[in-house]
Amino acid sequence: MQEPRIRFGQRRVLRLTSLGVGAMASPRYAPAGLLVEADGRRVMIDGGKGAKPAGELDVWLVTDEHAELMPELRRLASAHGLKPTVDEFKGDGLRIKPRPVQHTNHPAYGYEITYGGHRVVWTPEFWTFPDWAAGADLAFLEAAAWTRPIRFRGGVGGHAPVQRTAQEAQEAGVRRVVFVHIGRPTIHAIDSGEGQALEFATDGQVFEFEVEVQRAG
Repeated sequence: MQEPRIRFGQRRVLRLTSLGVGAMASPRYAPAGLLVEADGRRVMIDGGKGAKPAGELDVWLVTDEHAELMPELRRLASAHGLKPTVDEFKGDGLRIKPRPVQHTNHPAYGYEITYGGHRVVWTPEFWTFPDWAAGADLAFLEAAAWTRPIRFRGGVGGHAPVQRTAQEAQEAGVRRVVFVHIGRPTIHAIDSGEGQALEFATDGQVFEFEVEVQRAG
């Protein structure tokens, strides 16, 4: 993919598009997935049917290589000549780094996205709030459960509830919290008006951070 030329004084943009915001088999939303774009670089994270990017990609990253959606993600990524994987991406000023989360009985991750001094966190599934998300400018966080956590069979992890996560994110100094991986309990809460004080992403929503290029010296 050709790198665009950046001129002094030109504004560089980190663009994040939530192509999907739902938990698996959501009755309302496409599977949670994030398209990250900056300086001509395009990186997809997670997603699935209904949450797939158009155009060229540099890499397709996932938070869980053992997830039930992996067969679908392999098929979607192969159309771009890619294989979905947990990995680190570096492209000029854009850095995307996997960070571990407690979620299930095998390794699972979130991603720390940095660009132009901005720091964004993508953690659509976790059992406990990840300490490394503290202080993020924007964090996309787990929303499968509402008031009570969803515990996996055998006690090997699960999904943290939105109400607890919102409090923990505030205490951790996260500047903006946006909930994704929205499950049925949370959908019911939204429909009943309980979630008005919180922000929930929508399929296809765009979030942007601008960075002005300064002349050296």
